[in-house]
Order: sequence, then structure tokens, then C-alpha cells
Amino acid sequence: MSTILVQVIVGGLLLGAVYALFSSGLTLIWGMMNIVNFAHGDVVWTLLGVGPFLGAPIAALVLATLGIIVYFGLIRSVMKGPMLAQILGTFGLALLLRYSVFWGFGANFMTLPENLVGGTYDVLGIRIQASRLLAGVVALLVTLGLHLLLTRTSLGSKMLAVAEDSTAAQLMGIRPDTMQAIAWAIAAGATGIAGALIATFFYIAPTVGETLGIVAFVTVSLGGFGSVPGALVAGLLIGVIESVSAYWIGAVYKDIVVYSLFLCFLWFRPQGLMGKS
Repeated sequence: MSTILVQVIVGGLLLGAVYALFSSGLTLIWGMMNIVNFAHGDVVWTLLGVGPFLGAPIAALVLATLGIIVYFGLIRSVMKGPMLAQILGTFGLALLLRYSVFWGFGANFMTLPENLVGGTYDVLGIRIQASRLLAGVVALLVTLGLHLLLTRTSLGSKMLAVAEDSTAAQLMGIRPDTMQAIAWAIAAGATGIAGALIATFFYIAPTVGETLGIVAFVTVSLGGFGSVPGALVAGLLIGVIESVSAYWIGAVYKDIVVYSLFLCFLWFRPQGLMGKS
């Protein structure tokens, strides 16, 4: 295996870690409420004039607050209706967020300062940009932290109890509304962090949210809806496949490879990698 190919794979893993974090919020919402959030990609928050690592905590706080507002203002109501109401409601929210960003910030692409996180590491001939390495590591740690929150804490146990049976959880003194609002806050906050970190890999524009939304749905589908470990594995896999495809056959065709894999999974294993048979 050539050094260049190894470098491409490492870069894909770092990108995939950010994909995994971005998709974890979507899979959390699905696992808690069985609702498909079409606005997930458009929740990406980009701060102008500051770097992603300075902006990530602010983005997480702002979007966590937005997540709570969206839950009580929209989601709690549309959950009582049919699936079509959920789809149209979140799709309408996506359009509102997207065009609000167009109106507020414009539609031009932006780039980050080159000296944001300076330097490039050279490990055994493999060159890794410091900014991308930091972004990938932070995304991986936050994703693992989210998994531990759900599986090793009292709050996570309450959220999972609501996901299993909200009526029974309510009889045990757990308030489903509160847990679901917290789930939306966590999902939106994680998305804000991922949106800030993804700026180290891509040019940023309001349309990036739409692209990342599609990536999130593909990642969650491959990993298995409701599974954070599945989102992590699928995110890393998609990151590597995108990078290797761009290297071997050209960046223009990498999406074709990813979506072809997605269709194959839907055909042969619709429950995803970590889903139940």
C-alpha cells in the first residue's frame, strides 16, 4: 500500500469521525421519538470571523437552545399527527433555517484562515494537517461521550426508558417531554460542534447543510437507526470510501460510490450494520 493511499485513508477516517458526530444527533432523535428530522442538516451553525474551535462551544450552546425551542414550538405538536405531518413540518423548518442563513449571511463560499491551527504533522511519511487531526479527534471524543451519556448515566437511562415506552416511563416518574426536549438539545448541540469542525475540511456556504443532511441520513441508514455506535462505524466507513473514491476515480464520482453502497445496504441489510435483524 502506497504512502499516498495511507494518507488518503487517514484523512478519510478524520472526516468520517466528524460525519459520525453529525449523524449521532439524527440517530438520537430517531431512537427517542421515531421521527425523521429533515431539518438536521440545516441546523449547521457557522460563526463568521472566528475559528471553528473557538466557535464550537458557542455553536453548541446556541443550537442546544434552538433545539429546545424547536421541540416545544413544533415537534411536540407534529408528533401527534401522522408521519406526513412530521415530514412536512421538519422539511419546512429546514427551508426556514436555510433561507434565513441566506438572508443573514449571504450565499457565498467562505474559507478559514490558513493559520487557524498551524502546522502539518509528518508521521512515517504521512502528512496530516493539524486542524483536521484536531477536528477528527474532537469529533471522535464527543461521539464516544454521547454514547457513554446514553449508556452509563442516569439521564441516559431515563432517555432510553422514554424511547422504549413513554407511558411506562411516565408511570415511573419520568417526564417524557423533558427527556425528549433534552434529546433535541443534545442532538442540536452535537450538530453545532460538528458543523464547526467540518469547516476544517470544506468550504463553507449555506448549501453545505443540505449536503451534510443527505450524508447524515446515509450514515444513519448504514449504521442502523437509533444506534450511536452504528453511526460511528458508518461515519468512519463513509469518510474512507469518499476519500479513496476521490483518489482513485475522481472527486466528481465519489458520491456515486457512496450512494451505490447505500442502495446495496437498503437492499441486502435494510436494518443497517448495528440494527436488529
